[in-house]
Amino acid sequence: MTETTDAATREQQALIDTLPTDFRWGVATAAYQIEGAVAEDGRTPSIWDTFCRVPWAIDNNDNGDVACDHYHRMPADVALVPELGADSYRFSVAWPRIQPHGRGAINEAGIGFYERLVDELLARDVTPWLTLYHWDLPQELEDAGGWPSRDTAYRFADYSMLVFDRLKDRVRHWTTLNEPWCSAMHGYVNGVMAPGRRDFAAGMQAVHHLLLGHGLATQRMREAAPPETQFGITLNMSTNDPATDSEADREAARNADGLGIRIYLDPLVHGRYPADIEADLAARGAELPVQDGDLQVISAPLDFLGVNYYFGVQLSGVDEQGRTIGQDGSPVQREVPFGEPTTAMGWEILPGKFTELLTRLGRDYPGLPIYITENGSAFDDQPDETGYVADGGRTAYLASHLAAVAQARRQGTDIRGYFAWSLLDNFEWAYGYAKRFGLIRVDYETQQRTIKQSGYFFRDTVRRVRDRQRSPDRG
Repeated sequence: MTETTDAATREQQALIDTLPTDFRWGVATAAYQIEGAVAEDGRTPSIWDTFCRVPWAIDNNDNGDVACDHYHRMPADVALVPELGADSYRFSVAWPRIQPHGRGAINEAGIGFYERLVDELLARDVTPWLTLYHWDLPQELEDAGGWPSRDTAYRFADYSMLVFDRLKDRVRHWTTLNEPWCSAMHGYVNGVMAPGRRDFAAGMQAVHHLLLGHGLATQRMREAAPPETQFGITLNMSTNDPATDSEADREAARNADGLGIRIYLDPLVHGRYPADIEADLAARGAELPVQDGDLQVISAPLDFLGVNYYFGVQLSGVDEQGRTIGQDGSPVQREVPFGEPTTAMGWEILPGKFTELLTRLGRDYPGLPIYITENGSAFDDQPDETGYVADGGRTAYLASHLAAVAQARRQGTDIRGYFAWSLLDNFEWAYGYAKRFGLIRVDYETQQRTIKQSGYFFRDTVRRVRDRQRSPDRG
């Protein structure tokens, strides 16, 4: 495969080339999206197994029963990580594999899989970057109340310690939660993700208990941690701009920023919830269920913040009928397009907003090292007869967003690494298999893996940056 770095503009490449020699380059996946084997070796159903059985909850009625069959193909998949130039691999552990009922003893077959995975990574000089929760709550815990129940936070801390005790000698980077906003809002408020509930008050309870679970797990793991172990959390964030300077639009943007960013980072970093959001929730009868000592637990020191970014939005507080309050009684937040090109997800491509978000985080939450733990794009590209995909759109997206990261670093934000989403095409939650984010194509009928143009671009970019850093007088 020929060099593909010319897919980046000269200006973009010049920015990317400023990334330092110790910058971390990784690729990312999640357990339910790739593993399959949902009923093997003691694993019990998660909320996603259940949600996938709801007719048409998932596009094409797809499910994760097989997915990428990674559970059976793990060594070969791990071998692809260094082929892409990546030095790190972000993966998640499936709670129902480790602790099938959400409580009780460890499942030896389940933890054994992740022990083999970590050993395989280390044997290839790839750093394991472990996420404890990427949305696959054991169904039995959802039946007992799910994340709106305080008890789930304690169950999560217990589960985390089961994994930590077995892997702490080999894994140095631990992420508690992936995107608690999605768990709370899409899972319990909007109903478009598992478990599919639509209850705003329950969603706000879930927000607090997710953060409490993070704090409880972090405290316990840190007490037992070997030296140099690092702990963090991953949040998905977007910029939220008012569509106009009207009071209604500014209010919509403030509220979206509060429920999307500040309701998580303020307690995590500052040990308090944002006062304006607390007032908003009280007015809606959805107060956060804070008990004495909770915020001290939640604000346990972080070693890093994981940032997942895909797009920015601008918002109006008025719907098409001129109303500021929706039929469900909630304030209107209507997205107004910027008018930029979109990915296959309908998400506008806004790398400048990525830089804006990162510089804001560095300013408002200083002293917190940042890793980009997900960034990527889906496009409706097609393979040739060999399975190769010339995905120019995804390649250009990567170039522009890597340049956006480098620009934020130049402006002073402490960004230490970038994980591309995703290593493989996979089960894309409610979209099923219709959307492909992978740097590597998966033929779901044959399970054949084929590196795409974007994968080679990623590899060549990493090599170029490392080579230019070693030889600054070159070219």
